[in-house]
Amino acid sequence: MLRYRHAVRLLQRRNYSAGAASNGSGSSGGDKSGEDDRHPIRRTLRLLGNDMRKVKDFFLPKETETEEDRIPTQSKFQFTGEKTRDPTVPDDFQTHCDVLIIGGGGVGSSIAYWLKEKARDGLNVVVVEKDDTYAQSATRVSVGGLCQQFSLPENIQMSLFAAEFLRGAKQHFGQDVPLQFTPYGHLMLAGEEHAESLMRSSQLQNELGARNELLTADRLAARFPWLNTSGIALGCIGLEKEGWFNPLALLSNLRRSASGYGAHFLSGQVVDFEFKSQTDISVVGDAGSNEGNYTGLDKAVIQLPDGTSRTCKFALCVIAAGVSSGQVARLAKIGVGPGMLQVPLPIDARKRHMYAINSQAQSAPGMSMPMTIDPTGIFIRRDGLNGNYICGQDSTEESNVPAADAQFFDQHIRPKLAERVPALGEAQVLDSWTGSYDQNIYDENGILGAHPYYHNLYIATGFSGHGVQQSLAIGRAISELVMDGQFRTIDLSRLSFDRLIVDQPMYEFNNVLS
Repeated sequence: MLRYRHAVRLLQRRNYSAGAASNGSGSSGGDKSGEDDRHPIRRTLRLLGNDMRKVKDFFLPKETETEEDRIPTQSKFQFTGEKTRDPTVPDDFQTHCDVLIIGGGGVGSSIAYWLKEKARDGLNVVVVEKDDTYAQSATRVSVGGLCQQFSLPENIQMSLFAAEFLRGAKQHFGQDVPLQFTPYGHLMLAGEEHAESLMRSSQLQNELGARNELLTADRLAARFPWLNTSGIALGCIGLEKEGWFNPLALLSNLRRSASGYGAHFLSGQVVDFEFKSQTDISVVGDAGSNEGNYTGLDKAVIQLPDGTSRTCKFALCVIAAGVSSGQVARLAKIGVGPGMLQVPLPIDARKRHMYAINSQAQSAPGMSMPMTIDPTGIFIRRDGLNGNYICGQDSTEESNVPAADAQFFDQHIRPKLAERVPALGEAQVLDSWTGSYDQNIYDENGILGAHPYYHNLYIATGFSGHGVQQSLAIGRAISELVMDGQFRTIDLSRLSFDRLIVDQPMYEFNNVLS
Protein backbone atom coordinates (compact mmCIF):
# COMPACT_ATOMS: atom_id res chain seq x y z
CA MET A 1 0.00 0.00 0.00
CA LEU A 2 2.87 2.40 0.79
CA ARG A 3 4.47 1.70 -2.59
CA TYR A 4 1.14 2.20 -4.29
CA ARG A 5 0.58 5.58 -2.59
CA HIS A 6 4.13 6.66 -3.43
CA ALA A 7 3.67 5.69 -7.07
CA VAL A 8 0.32 7.49 -7.26
CA ARG A 9 1.78 10.68 -5.80
CA LEU A 10 4.74 10.59 -8.21
CA LEU A 11 2.38 10.17 -11.14
CA GLN A 12 0.13 12.96 -9.87
CA ARG A 13 3.03 15.37 -9.45
CA ARG A 14 4.32 14.46 -12.87
CA ASN A 15 0.92 15.08 -14.44
CA TYR A 16 0.41 18.36 -12.52
CA SER A 17 3.83 19.69 -13.56
CA ALA A 18 3.41 18.53 -17.13
CA GLY A 19 -0.01 20.12 -17.27
CA ALA A 20 1.41 23.39 -15.99
CA ALA A 21 4.09 23.37 -18.65
CA SER A 22 1.52 22.67 -21.32
CA ASN A 23 -0.73 25.48 -20.18
CA GLY A 24 2.14 27.90 -19.93
CA SER A 25 3.89 27.45 -23.25
CA GLY A 26 2.05 24.99 -25.44
CA SER A 27 5.46 23.44 -26.29
CA SER A 28 6.33 19.83 -26.99
CA GLY A 29 6.41 19.23 -23.24
CA GLY A 30 2.64 19.67 -23.28
CA ASP A 31 2.32 17.04 -26.00
CA LYS A 32 4.35 14.60 -23.94
CA SER A 33 2.06 15.23 -20.97
CA GLY A 34 -0.93 14.47 -23.14
CA GLU A 35 0.70 11.23 -24.23
CA ASP A 36 1.38 10.27 -20.58
CA ASP A 37 -2.17 11.08 -19.59
CA ARG A 38 -3.52 8.98 -22.44
CA HIS A 39 -1.60 5.95 -21.19
CA PRO A 40 -4.42 3.77 -19.70
CA ILE A 41 -2.47 2.52 -16.66
CA ARG A 42 -1.21 5.98 -15.67
CA ARG A 43 -4.61 7.54 -16.21
CA THR A 44 -6.32 4.84 -14.12
CA LEU A 45 -3.80 5.20 -11.29
CA ARG A 46 -4.20 8.97 -11.33
CA LEU A 47 -8.00 8.81 -11.14
CA LEU A 48 -7.94 6.12 -8.45
CA GLY A 49 -5.45 8.10 -6.41
CA ASN A 50 -7.56 11.25 -6.52
CA ASP A 51 -10.77 9.39 -5.63
CA MET A 52 -9.20 7.50 -2.72
CA ARG A 53 -7.65 10.64 -1.29
CA LYS A 54 -10.95 12.53 -1.45
CA VAL A 55 -12.74 9.76 0.41
CA LYS A 56 -9.93 9.48 2.98
CA ASP A 57 -9.71 13.24 3.55
CA PHE A 58 -13.47 13.55 4.04
CA PHE A 59 -14.14 10.62 6.38
CA LEU A 60 -10.93 10.19 8.38
CA PRO A 61 -8.59 12.49 10.28
CA LYS A 62 -5.76 13.76 8.11
CA GLU A 63 -2.39 12.11 8.36
CA THR A 64 0.58 14.36 8.93
CA GLU A 65 1.50 15.67 5.50
CA THR A 66 4.08 18.02 4.14
CA GLU A 67 2.98 20.89 1.96
CA GLU A 68 4.60 19.07 -0.97
CA ASP A 69 2.45 15.96 -0.42
CA ARG A 70 -0.87 17.73 -0.02
CA ILE A 71 -3.34 17.25 -2.89
CA PRO A 72 -6.37 19.58 -3.02
CA THR A 73 -9.74 18.08 -2.02
CA GLN A 74 -13.24 19.36 -2.55
CA SER A 75 -15.50 20.25 0.37
CA LYS A 76 -18.89 18.54 0.67
CA PHE A 77 -20.61 21.77 1.68
CA GLN A 78 -19.83 25.12 0.08
CA PHE A 79 -20.94 28.63 0.92
CA THR A 80 -21.23 31.72 -1.21
CA GLY A 81 -20.36 35.09 0.19
CA GLU A 82 -17.76 36.61 2.44
CA LYS A 83 -16.11 34.45 5.13
CA THR A 84 -13.72 36.94 6.69
CA ARG A 85 -13.77 36.96 10.49
CA ASP A 86 -15.61 39.74 12.28
CA PRO A 87 -13.13 41.22 14.80
CA THR A 88 -15.97 41.83 17.27
CA VAL A 89 -16.85 38.12 17.38
CA PRO A 90 -14.96 35.85 19.82
CA ASP A 91 -12.41 33.58 18.15
CA ASP A 92 -14.28 30.41 19.14
CA PHE A 93 -17.59 31.56 17.66
CA GLN A 94 -18.30 29.86 14.35
CA THR A 95 -19.72 32.45 11.96
CA HIS A 96 -20.20 29.72 9.34
CA CYS A 97 -20.86 26.03 9.69
CA ASP A 98 -21.95 23.07 7.65
CA VAL A 99 -24.52 21.76 10.16
CA LEU A 100 -26.10 23.84 12.93
CA ILE A 101 -27.85 21.75 15.60
CA ILE A 102 -30.26 23.70 17.80
CA GLY A 103 -30.39 21.85 21.11
CA GLY A 104 -27.55 20.08 22.88
CA GLY A 105 -29.46 17.57 24.99
CA GLY A 106 -29.47 13.83 24.42
CA VAL A 107 -30.84 14.03 20.86
CA GLY A 108 -28.78 17.03 19.71
CA SER A 109 -25.55 15.67 21.19
CA SER A 110 -26.21 12.29 19.58
CA ILE A 111 -26.65 13.93 16.17
CA ALA A 112 -23.36 15.77 16.62
CA TYR A 113 -21.66 12.55 17.74
CA TRP A 114 -22.80 10.54 14.72
CA LEU A 115 -22.04 13.29 12.22
CA LYS A 116 -18.50 13.72 13.50
CA GLU A 117 -18.03 9.98 13.91
CA LYS A 118 -18.78 9.63 10.20
CA ALA A 119 -16.85 12.73 9.08
CA ARG A 120 -14.24 13.69 11.64
CA ASP A 121 -12.54 16.09 9.25
CA GLY A 122 -14.05 18.43 6.70
CA LEU A 123 -17.49 18.83 8.33
CA ASN A 124 -18.02 21.79 10.66
CA VAL A 125 -20.75 20.97 13.19
CA VAL A 126 -22.00 23.54 15.70
CA VAL A 127 -24.38 22.71 18.58
CA VAL A 128 -26.23 25.57 20.29
CA GLU A 129 -27.52 24.81 23.80
CA LYS A 130 -29.15 27.47 25.95
CA ASP A 131 -28.81 25.55 29.24
CA ASP A 132 -25.24 24.31 29.75
CA THR A 133 -26.14 22.93 33.18
CA TYR A 134 -29.01 20.88 31.71
CA ALA A 135 -31.09 21.82 34.75
CA GLN A 136 -34.16 22.20 32.50
CA SER A 137 -33.30 19.36 30.15
CA ALA A 138 -35.61 16.36 29.76
CA THR A 139 -32.57 14.22 30.57
CA ARG A 140 -32.82 15.44 34.16
CA VAL A 141 -36.19 13.72 34.63
CA SER A 142 -35.35 10.62 32.65
CA VAL A 143 -35.46 7.30 34.49
CA GLY A 144 -32.93 5.93 32.00
CA GLY A 145 -35.19 3.14 30.82
CA LEU A 146 -34.14 0.84 27.98
CA CYS A 147 -37.07 -1.18 26.70
CA GLN A 148 -38.43 -2.56 23.43
CA GLN A 149 -42.06 -2.89 24.54
CA PHE A 150 -43.50 -0.50 21.96
CA SER A 151 -46.37 -1.02 19.53
CA LEU A 152 -44.68 0.52 16.45
CA PRO A 153 -41.87 -1.29 14.57
CA GLU A 154 -39.81 1.91 14.28
CA ASN A 155 -39.72 2.46 18.05
CA ILE A 156 -38.90 -1.20 18.69
CA GLN A 157 -36.03 -1.13 16.20
CA MET A 158 -34.61 2.11 17.59
CA SER A 159 -34.53 0.69 21.12
CA LEU A 160 -33.01 -2.56 19.89
CA PHE A 161 -30.20 -0.53 18.37
CA ALA A 162 -29.75 1.33 21.66
CA ALA A 163 -29.34 -2.01 23.45
CA GLU A 164 -26.74 -3.12 20.90
CA PHE A 165 -24.85 0.17 21.16
CA LEU A 166 -24.87 0.28 24.96
CA ARG A 167 -23.62 -3.29 25.13
CA GLY A 168 -20.44 -2.06 23.43
CA ALA A 169 -20.39 1.33 25.16
CA LYS A 170 -16.78 0.95 26.31
CA GLN A 171 -15.65 0.50 22.72
CA HIS A 172 -17.45 3.71 21.73
CA PHE A 173 -16.80 5.89 24.78
CA GLY A 174 -14.03 4.28 26.78
CA GLN A 175 -14.42 3.96 30.55
CA ASP A 176 -14.36 7.63 31.58
CA VAL A 177 -18.08 7.94 32.38
CA PRO A 178 -19.66 4.53 33.19
CA LEU A 179 -23.28 4.16 32.06
CA GLN A 180 -24.18 1.92 35.03
CA PHE A 181 -26.53 -0.31 33.04
CA THR A 182 -28.81 -2.46 35.22
CA PRO A 183 -30.21 -5.43 33.21
CA TYR A 184 -33.42 -6.29 35.05
CA GLY A 185 -35.95 -5.49 32.34
CA HIS A 186 -39.29 -3.72 32.30
CA LEU A 187 -42.58 -5.09 33.57
CA MET A 188 -45.55 -3.63 31.69
CA LEU A 189 -48.87 -4.30 33.44
CA ALA A 190 -52.24 -4.21 31.70
CA GLY A 191 -55.85 -4.48 32.77
CA GLU A 192 -58.48 -6.46 30.92
CA GLU A 193 -59.16 -3.67 28.41
CA HIS A 194 -55.51 -3.47 27.25
CA ALA A 195 -54.47 -7.12 27.56
CA GLU A 196 -55.06 -7.94 23.89
CA SER A 197 -53.04 -4.93 22.73
CA LEU A 198 -50.19 -5.94 25.05
CA MET A 199 -50.29 -9.45 23.60
CA ARG A 200 -50.13 -8.23 19.98
CA SER A 201 -47.29 -5.83 20.78
CA SER A 202 -45.29 -8.59 22.48
CA GLN A 203 -45.62 -10.81 19.41
CA LEU A 204 -44.35 -8.02 17.13
CA GLN A 205 -41.48 -7.20 19.48
CA ASN A 206 -40.25 -10.79 19.56
CA GLU A 207 -40.54 -11.07 15.77
CA LEU A 208 -38.25 -8.04 15.43
CA GLY A 209 -35.58 -9.39 17.78
CA ALA A 210 -36.66 -8.42 21.28
CA ARG A 211 -37.14 -11.12 23.91
CA ASN A 212 -39.94 -10.82 26.41
CA GLU A 213 -42.55 -13.03 28.02
CA LEU A 214 -46.25 -12.67 28.77
CA LEU A 215 -47.42 -13.58 32.29
CA THR A 216 -50.93 -14.04 33.56
CA ALA A 217 -51.96 -12.59 36.91
CA ASP A 218 -51.31 -15.91 38.68
CA ARG A 219 -47.83 -16.24 37.18
CA LEU A 220 -47.07 -12.60 38.03
CA ALA A 221 -48.00 -13.21 41.67
CA ALA A 222 -45.82 -16.32 41.83
CA ARG A 223 -42.82 -14.67 40.22
CA PHE A 224 -43.07 -11.29 41.99
CA PRO A 225 -44.50 -11.90 45.50
CA TRP A 226 -44.25 -8.20 46.33
CA LEU A 227 -46.71 -7.35 43.52
CA ASN A 228 -50.45 -7.02 44.08
CA THR A 229 -52.12 -8.27 40.87
CA SER A 230 -55.59 -6.95 41.64
CA GLY A 231 -57.07 -5.52 38.43
CA ILE A 232 -54.18 -6.90 36.32
CA ALA A 233 -55.01 -9.32 33.51
CA LEU A 234 -51.59 -9.61 31.87
CA GLY A 235 -48.00 -8.52 32.28
CA CYS A 236 -45.06 -8.45 29.88
CA ILE A 237 -41.54 -8.83 31.27
CA GLY A 238 -38.40 -8.11 29.25
CA LEU A 239 -35.93 -10.98 29.43
CA GLU A 240 -33.00 -9.51 27.48
CA LYS A 241 -31.76 -6.13 26.20
CA GLU A 242 -33.83 -4.24 28.78
CA GLY A 243 -33.13 -2.42 32.00
CA TRP A 244 -32.01 1.09 32.87
CA PHE A 245 -28.87 3.22 32.77
CA ASN A 246 -27.61 6.63 33.87
CA PRO A 247 -29.03 9.07 31.29
CA LEU A 248 -26.76 11.94 32.33
CA ALA A 249 -23.75 9.66 31.80
CA LEU A 250 -24.93 8.90 28.25
CA LEU A 251 -25.39 12.62 27.56
CA SER A 252 -21.94 13.36 28.98
CA ASN A 253 -20.32 10.66 26.82
CA LEU A 254 -22.06 11.80 23.65
CA ARG A 255 -21.08 15.42 24.18
CA ARG A 256 -17.51 14.59 25.20
CA SER A 257 -16.99 12.29 22.22
CA ALA A 258 -18.55 14.72 19.74
CA SER A 259 -16.31 17.51 21.07
CA GLY A 260 -13.30 15.22 20.84
CA TYR A 261 -14.11 14.59 17.18
CA GLY A 262 -14.24 18.34 16.54
CA ALA A 263 -17.86 19.42 17.08
CA HIS A 264 -18.30 22.92 18.54
CA PHE A 265 -20.69 23.26 21.51
CA LEU A 266 -21.87 26.83 22.01
CA SER A 267 -23.73 28.26 24.98
CA GLY A 268 -26.47 30.46 23.58
CA GLN A 269 -30.04 30.62 22.37
CA VAL A 270 -31.35 30.90 18.82
CA VAL A 271 -33.67 33.91 18.87
CA ASP A 272 -34.31 34.40 15.15
CA PHE A 273 -33.47 33.32 11.62
CA GLU A 274 -32.34 35.30 8.62
CA PHE A 275 -33.83 34.29 5.29
CA LYS A 276 -32.56 34.35 1.73
CA SER A 277 -34.47 34.49 -1.54
CA GLN A 278 -33.43 31.67 -3.86
CA THR A 279 -34.91 31.97 -7.33
CA ASP A 280 -33.40 28.67 -8.47
CA ILE A 281 -35.59 26.65 -6.04
CA SER A 282 -39.30 25.98 -6.27
CA VAL A 283 -41.53 23.88 -4.03
CA VAL A 284 -43.84 21.51 -5.90
CA GLY A 285 -47.33 20.93 -4.55
CA ASP A 286 -47.37 23.94 -2.22
CA ALA A 287 -50.13 26.43 -3.02
CA GLY A 288 -48.39 29.09 -0.96
CA SER A 289 -45.12 28.91 -2.90
CA ASN A 290 -44.77 30.52 -6.31
CA GLU A 291 -42.08 29.31 -8.67
CA GLY A 292 -39.03 31.54 -8.46
CA ASN A 293 -40.25 33.01 -5.16
CA TYR A 294 -38.70 30.56 -2.68
CA THR A 295 -37.28 32.03 0.52
CA GLY A 296 -35.03 29.70 2.49
CA LEU A 297 -33.25 29.66 5.82
CA ASP A 298 -29.80 31.20 5.66
CA LYS A 299 -28.53 32.24 9.11
CA ALA A 300 -29.42 31.77 12.75
CA VAL A 301 -29.34 34.70 15.15
CA ILE A 302 -27.80 33.46 18.39
CA GLN A 303 -27.99 35.32 21.67
CA LEU A 304 -24.89 34.67 23.78
CA PRO A 305 -24.82 34.52 27.60
CA ASP A 306 -23.48 38.10 27.79
CA GLY A 307 -26.56 39.38 25.97
CA THR A 308 -24.90 40.06 22.63
CA SER A 309 -26.24 38.53 19.42
CA ARG A 310 -24.26 36.94 16.60
CA THR A 311 -25.25 35.26 13.36
CA CYS A 312 -24.13 31.86 12.13
CA LYS A 313 -24.58 31.00 8.47
CA PHE A 314 -25.31 27.33 7.91
CA ALA A 315 -25.68 24.90 5.06
CA LEU A 316 -28.01 22.64 7.04
CA CYS A 317 -29.92 23.14 10.28
CA VAL A 318 -31.45 20.60 12.70
CA ILE A 319 -34.13 21.50 15.24
CA ALA A 320 -33.56 19.21 18.24
CA ALA A 321 -34.48 21.66 20.98
CA GLY A 322 -36.77 19.45 23.05
CA VAL A 323 -39.59 21.40 24.67
CA SER A 324 -38.41 24.57 22.87
CA SER A 325 -38.63 22.98 19.41
CA GLY A 326 -42.06 24.43 18.65
CA GLN A 327 -40.85 27.92 19.54
CA VAL A 328 -37.75 27.57 17.36
CA ALA A 329 -39.92 26.30 14.49
CA ARG A 330 -42.10 29.38 14.73
CA LEU A 331 -38.99 31.54 14.32
CA ALA A 332 -38.55 29.72 11.01
CA LYS A 333 -42.20 30.65 10.14
CA ILE A 334 -43.33 27.04 10.62
CA GLY A 335 -46.93 27.31 11.74
CA VAL A 336 -47.24 31.00 10.89
CA GLY A 337 -46.38 31.09 7.18
CA PRO A 338 -48.30 30.38 3.96
CA GLY A 339 -48.89 27.02 2.29
CA MET A 340 -47.01 24.15 3.94
CA LEU A 341 -45.72 26.57 6.53
CA GLN A 342 -49.22 26.85 7.99
CA VAL A 343 -48.72 23.46 9.67
CA PRO A 344 -47.08 23.97 13.08
CA LEU A 345 -44.60 21.73 14.85
CA PRO A 346 -46.96 20.34 17.54
CA ILE A 347 -44.58 20.20 20.51
CA ASP A 348 -45.63 21.05 24.03
CA ALA A 349 -43.96 20.63 27.41
CA ARG A 350 -45.25 17.84 29.64
CA LYS A 351 -44.18 17.63 33.26
CA ARG A 352 -42.76 14.56 34.94
CA HIS A 353 -42.67 14.38 38.74
CA MET A 354 -39.92 12.20 40.20
CA TYR A 355 -39.30 10.96 43.74
CA ALA A 356 -36.48 9.16 45.49
CA ILE A 357 -37.96 6.99 48.24
CA ASN A 358 -36.69 4.47 50.77
CA SER A 359 -38.32 1.49 52.40
CA GLN A 360 -36.86 -0.93 54.93
CA ALA A 361 -39.90 -3.23 54.84
CA GLN A 362 -39.01 -6.93 54.90
CA SER A 363 -41.23 -7.69 51.90
CA ALA A 364 -40.00 -4.78 49.76
CA PRO A 365 -38.78 -5.65 46.21
CA GLY A 366 -35.17 -6.80 46.05
CA MET A 367 -32.30 -6.82 43.58
CA SER A 368 -34.19 -8.52 40.75
CA MET A 369 -37.03 -6.01 40.64
CA PRO A 370 -37.76 -4.84 37.07
CA MET A 371 -38.84 -1.32 36.25
CA THR A 372 -42.58 -1.60 36.77
CA ILE A 373 -45.13 0.47 34.85
CA ASP A 374 -48.65 0.40 36.27
CA PRO A 375 -51.80 0.99 34.19
CA THR A 376 -52.48 4.05 36.36
CA GLY A 377 -49.34 5.72 34.97
CA ILE A 378 -47.02 5.46 37.97
CA PHE A 379 -43.63 3.85 37.49
CA ILE A 380 -41.04 2.55 39.95
CA ARG A 381 -37.62 0.96 39.81
CA ARG A 382 -34.93 0.06 42.28
CA ASP A 383 -32.12 2.60 42.73
CA GLY A 384 -29.01 0.80 43.91
CA LEU A 385 -29.12 -0.94 47.28
CA ASN A 386 -30.31 -0.21 50.83
CA GLY A 387 -34.01 -0.07 49.98
CA ASN A 388 -33.81 2.93 47.65
CA TYR A 389 -36.23 3.36 44.74
CA ILE A 390 -37.10 5.92 42.06
CA CYS A 391 -40.76 6.43 41.28
CA GLY A 392 -42.94 9.03 39.64
CA GLN A 393 -45.72 9.93 37.29
CA ASP A 394 -46.19 12.04 34.19
CA SER A 395 -48.54 14.94 34.76
CA THR A 396 -52.21 14.60 33.87
CA GLU A 397 -54.95 17.19 33.66
CA GLU A 398 -55.95 16.61 37.27
CA SER A 399 -52.37 16.50 38.56
CA ASN A 400 -50.73 19.23 36.49
CA VAL A 401 -49.00 21.00 39.39
CA PRO A 402 -45.88 23.17 38.97
CA ALA A 403 -43.50 21.03 41.01
CA ALA A 404 -43.22 17.74 42.83
CA ASP A 405 -43.61 17.93 46.59
CA ALA A 406 -44.67 15.75 49.49
CA GLN A 407 -48.29 16.81 49.11
CA PHE A 408 -48.40 15.74 45.46
CA PHE A 409 -46.77 12.41 46.36
CA ASP A 410 -49.24 11.70 49.15
CA GLN A 411 -52.25 12.65 47.03
CA HIS A 412 -51.41 11.20 43.61
CA ILE A 413 -48.64 8.63 43.92
CA ARG A 414 -48.60 7.00 47.36
CA PRO A 415 -52.16 5.56 47.12
CA LYS A 416 -51.45 3.94 43.72
CA LEU A 417 -48.02 2.77 44.84
CA ALA A 418 -49.44 1.21 48.00
CA GLU A 419 -52.12 -0.52 45.94
CA ARG A 420 -49.64 -2.10 43.53
CA VAL A 421 -46.64 -2.65 45.84
CA PRO A 422 -48.05 -2.75 49.40
CA ALA A 423 -44.58 -2.92 51.01
CA LEU A 424 -43.84 0.58 49.69
CA GLY A 425 -47.01 2.17 50.99
CA GLU A 426 -45.17 3.69 53.95
CA ALA A 427 -41.96 4.52 52.09
CA GLN A 428 -40.10 7.67 53.12
CA VAL A 429 -39.58 10.43 50.56
CA LEU A 430 -35.89 11.36 50.36
CA ASP A 431 -35.92 13.78 47.44
CA SER A 432 -38.15 15.09 44.67
CA TRP A 433 -37.74 16.97 41.41
CA THR A 434 -39.82 18.03 38.42
CA GLY A 435 -38.90 18.60 34.80
CA SER A 436 -40.44 18.65 31.35
CA TYR A 437 -40.03 16.63 28.20
CA ASP A 438 -41.12 17.35 24.64
CA GLN A 439 -44.60 15.96 24.06
CA ASN A 440 -45.92 15.60 20.52
CA ILE A 441 -49.54 16.58 21.06
CA TYR A 442 -50.51 15.32 17.58
CA ASP A 443 -49.90 11.58 18.04
CA GLU A 444 -47.43 11.30 20.96
CA ASN A 445 -44.66 10.00 18.74
CA GLY A 446 -41.37 11.39 17.46
CA ILE A 447 -41.05 13.70 14.45
CA LEU A 448 -37.87 12.98 12.54
CA GLY A 449 -36.58 13.92 9.11
CA ALA A 450 -36.47 16.73 6.58
CA HIS A 451 -39.00 19.54 6.62
CA PRO A 452 -41.10 19.37 3.43
CA TYR A 453 -40.69 23.07 2.59
CA TYR A 454 -37.17 24.04 3.61
CA HIS A 455 -34.50 22.18 1.65
CA ASN A 456 -31.92 22.60 4.42
CA LEU A 457 -33.92 21.97 7.60
CA TYR A 458 -34.24 18.73 9.58
CA ILE A 459 -36.35 18.03 12.66
CA ALA A 460 -35.70 15.57 15.52
CA THR A 461 -38.06 16.13 18.42
CA GLY A 462 -41.33 15.13 20.07
CA PHE A 463 -40.40 11.66 21.30
CA SER A 464 -42.82 12.09 24.19
CA GLY A 465 -40.93 10.67 27.13
CA HIS A 466 -38.84 7.96 25.49
CA GLY A 467 -36.28 10.13 23.68
CA VAL A 468 -33.26 9.27 25.83
CA GLN A 469 -33.19 5.58 24.94
CA GLN A 470 -33.90 6.39 21.29
CA SER A 471 -31.43 9.27 21.04
CA LEU A 472 -28.69 6.97 19.73
CA ALA A 473 -30.79 5.77 16.80
CA ILE A 474 -32.18 9.27 16.19
CA GLY A 475 -28.68 10.74 15.92
CA ARG A 476 -27.57 8.00 13.55
CA ALA A 477 -30.71 8.45 11.42
CA ILE A 478 -30.22 12.23 11.02
CA SER A 479 -26.54 11.68 10.17
CA GLU A 480 -27.61 9.28 7.42
CA LEU A 481 -30.01 11.85 5.96
CA VAL A 482 -27.32 14.52 6.05
CA MET A 483 -24.45 12.41 4.71
CA ASP A 484 -26.27 9.96 2.42
CA GLY A 485 -29.58 11.63 1.65
CA GLN A 486 -31.59 8.64 2.90
CA PHE A 487 -32.07 6.24 5.79
CA ARG A 488 -29.62 3.35 5.54
CA THR A 489 -30.15 1.30 8.71
CA ILE A 490 -33.69 1.79 10.06
CA ASP A 491 -36.35 3.21 7.75
CA LEU A 492 -37.92 5.98 9.82
CA SER A 493 -39.66 7.75 6.94
CA ARG A 494 -43.10 7.21 8.54
CA LEU A 495 -42.02 9.49 11.39
CA SER A 496 -41.45 12.46 9.07
CA PHE A 497 -43.17 15.85 9.27
CA ASP A 498 -45.15 14.89 6.15
CA ARG A 499 -47.63 12.88 8.22
CA LEU A 500 -48.79 16.11 9.84
CA ILE A 501 -49.59 17.62 6.45
CA VAL A 502 -51.53 14.60 5.15
CA ASP A 503 -53.06 13.96 8.61
CA GLN A 504 -51.87 10.39 9.05
CA PRO A 505 -50.99 10.00 12.76
CA MET A 506 -48.58 7.32 13.97
CA TYR A 507 -49.99 6.42 17.38
CA GLU A 508 -47.75 4.67 19.91
CA PHE A 509 -50.03 2.82 22.29
CA ASN A 510 -47.41 1.69 24.80
CA ASN A 511 -46.20 4.32 27.25
CA VAL A 512 -42.58 3.19 27.53
CA LEU A 513 -40.47 5.44 29.74
CA SER A 514 -36.89 6.51 29.32
